[in-house]
Amino acid sequence: MAFGARTRSGLVAFQHAGFRNYWIALICTGFAVQIQTVAVGWQVYDLTRNTFDLGLIGLSQFAPALLLVFVTGTVADRFSRRWIIGINLCVMATGATGLLLLTTSGIPHVGFIFLLMAVFGTARAFYNPARQSIVPNLVPPNHLAQAIATTSSGAQISTICGPVAGGLLYGLSPNAAYGTSVILFLTSALLVLNLPKLAQNLSKRATNWETLSAGFRYIWTQKVILGAISLDLFAVILGGATALLPVFARDVLDIGPIGLGFLRAGPGIGAIIVGLYLMANPITDHAGRAMFIAIAIFGVFTTVFALSETVWLSIAALIILGGADMVSIFVRSTLIQLWTPDELRGRVNAVNQVFIGASNEVGAFRAGSLAAVMGPVTAVLIGGVGTLIVAGVWLRKFPELGRINKLDGT
Repeated sequence: MAFGARTRSGLVAFQHAGFRNYWIALICTGFAVQIQTVAVGWQVYDLTRNTFDLGLIGLSQFAPALLLVFVTGTVADRFSRRWIIGINLCVMATGATGLLLLTTSGIPHVGFIFLLMAVFGTARAFYNPARQSIVPNLVPPNHLAQAIATTSSGAQISTICGPVAGGLLYGLSPNAAYGTSVILFLTSALLVLNLPKLAQNLSKRATNWETLSAGFRYIWTQKVILGAISLDLFAVILGGATALLPVFARDVLDIGPIGLGFLRAGPGIGAIIVGLYLMANPITDHAGRAMFIAIAIFGVFTTVFALSETVWLSIAALIILGGADMVSIFVRSTLIQLWTPDELRGRVNAVNQVFIGASNEVGAFRAGSLAAVMGPVTAVLIGGVGTLIVAGVWLRKFPELGRINKLDGT
């Protein structure tokens, strides 16, 4: 893959005060989500010792995004994205408070945990389209590629450190983990709600089926975007092993909750290394080819992780597949933001979030269900091989994606 010369600093987006505050809020939210994810995963598996329940955690978070897809994107295009993000961060804080109170009561029934995760998933269903659409409102177009790389790298900082913090906090007590998440969610909400008024092109069209479904229609007509989103969807549904990391930490590698934190940090370490490089050296040529190569690498090292019985090799495989995933994220995110009109971004990103949610949450459900029948190693191994097959099929089905050169379509 070819990269641009080091002519612009990836820190250029921080020249804009609104972006700086948003980035800090993104870090805090990422930490809160990661800490809560480690705590919920470990607590549920500790309560039931059933891998299927780990899949249900993902499904309970994904279902609201799927059911509300026509609403969440329209809301992000018709109302202030700043307020949408802030309000839903407060709802997430409320959900984390519920988990804290449930744990403090001494009877953390798994059914109530699933219910609270569904509340959390509903808040994220509104939060994510607004979050993804707000970046072009914070920086000018010529700084957008660097801003996307910067936000992606920032998110990966929390992906690296958050799971480790979650493991350490949960090792102290579940209350410490959930209490920290509450504080971080509320901090993020305050930062976002104090952003300056944004130059957002609000959609003024009447709400009807045509406007509600505009995001789907736009993606369907833009075959490059459709190919990029669907490639990532099926690759991660098959290849994602994150949901089974508690099983690998306890039953395969025997490294405990702190070790689980390091496993969860592995993909983030790879992603931030690649993300920092992309901040200063965005992909400028052969972007489609870079995405397909990255997906193939993701599949190969998912397979390596499945077969590994050594801690250092498992972590190394997770680091490499995380770096490959970052390339795919960068290409897909930049395509969507640069090719989509501002008044459509919320609806397009709502559809994109359903694809992302499907790849992560439904992928978690697939992995948990298959692991319950065939064991965790076989479940992840099948997923890695499946990812390689998907990359080959999509290269034939969407040749225009493989041929794309510049991310802005020029």
